[in-house]
Amino acid sequence: MTGLRNGFAGPEPLRDDDATTALPPGRRTRQDLANGSGMAELHESIANLLASRGQWRQAYHHLRSALDLMSTADAPKVPEQLRHEVNRLRREHAEAREQSLRDSLTASYNRRYLDERLAALLTDHAGTDGGLAVALVDLDWFKQVNDTYGHLLGDRVLQRVVDLLQESLPTGAFCARYGGEEFVLVLPGIDPAAAVQVCETARLRVERFPWPQMAPGLRVTISIGLAHEHRAADSAPVSAEQQLISADALLYAAKQAGRNAVAYRVGSEVRLAGMTAGRRAAPRRASGY
Repeated sequence: MTGLRNGFAGPEPLRDDDATTALPPGRRTRQDLANGSGMAELHESIANLLASRGQWRQAYHHLRSALDLMSTADAPKVPEQLRHEVNRLRREHAEAREQSLRDSLTASYNRRYLDERLAALLTDHAGTDGGLAVALVDLDWFKQVNDTYGHLLGDRVLQRVVDLLQESLPTGAFCARYGGEEFVLVLPGIDPAAAVQVCETARLRVERFPWPQMAPGLRVTISIGLAHEHRAADSAPVSAEQQLISADALLYAAKQAGRNAVAYRVGSEVRLAGMTAGRRAAPRRASGY
């Protein structure tokens, strides 16, 4: 028990013959110790979970119960009710953790999860064959949607767009709200061509959704900037911030080319997929994007 070993003395060690030798008063059999340890471990688990939720007083009482059990000669068996309590607290803790990583409006992951997970994925996929793609998605002319139809309908549009973005994502991929009407698709273990296809399919899904059923005259499209990271194991790593900056620059190219498009890079060339593809060349920023 980690919580009891730091600063508290444990029970006296048992020799192999202790289980069969008659013990003097105050000594426990191996079975007694096992039962007591099991009960104490459950109390300690409850204490740890309560402490993680800031319920220090309740956590302290459970820890004291664990200590008392470790010093009791006749340790009771673990009651089933206590096992259920531990399982319940664990579920609540897991649910609270998951909720802290979700956007309250769209139920997509939030910026906190994106920052943590993207940094870990970039490290995990360094030098691998699949690489990692990051797509920055922005709703076209979304301010006009809010101004024309109101913010309540605008919220419904955001929720529906997230549903459409998350539909049929590859295994391991996820959607996170970046801010406002911007979202990020993170696509791990994917090659550039497949990443473009995922983004173009998502763009078409949003464009073809029957938006007028939600409000007469409503039309919603998205623009996407897609950055793909695939580096050799001995090359300099790319940070999560750098990849998001690259995706943002490509999103700018998609917007400037007419919106409702996917902008991506092949070598030093910026290319477009979608309605604007073939209609005009993607413009570049002064930085080369």
